[in-house]
Amino acid sequence: MAAAARLFRDAADPDSVKMADIAQAAGAGKGTVFRHFTDRIGLVRALVVEETQQLREQVVDGPPPLGPGAPAAERLPVLLGALLDLKLNQLALMLALERTGAGSPYLNPSYDLWHSEVAGMLVDVHGREGADYLAHALLAAVRSDLVGHLTSQGVSPEQLHAGLRRLCASVLARGANGVE
Repeated sequence: MAAAARLFRDAADPDSVKMADIAQAAGAGKGTVFRHFTDRIGLVRALVVEETQQLREQVVDGPPPLGPGAPAAERLPVLLGALLDLKLNQLALMLALERTGAGSPYLNPSYDLWHSEVAGMLVDVHGREGADYLAHALLAAVRSDLVGHLTSQGVSPEQLHAGLRRLCASVLARGANGVE
């Protein structure tokens, strides 16, 4: 897992990371890697679970504002900012997950947690139905393919974070003003 994480972290293109490369970097046989993870997407999913473990724990049980207890206006931009940082720091790995049909980010176990937390912050402002859709839309703002596209166009991480904060404020303000 450590060898695979390193290869994905250093890769410019996630498709360039092959199972044979991972096996070689780990000092294992290719068959061993396949027996343990079944296929490349199984390995990618396992890595994503590992890379998101600490963030998931902080969101569920950590102190505010990332953990429960902070008002939505504080917690929402912090949570989405943490997800943006995860995507920026693990872009090739996250792109590898998003680029495969079976590896859709919507099928990632962490996605359900992120969606549930974001939707929960929006219910008081937009109602359950509005919150559900808006949570998906806000999470789309930190999709790896969008982050990769914007950074390749020269948008800095600071600009991405500033835009994300404005988006969060806008979504929360619209509901507060009664505008849907």
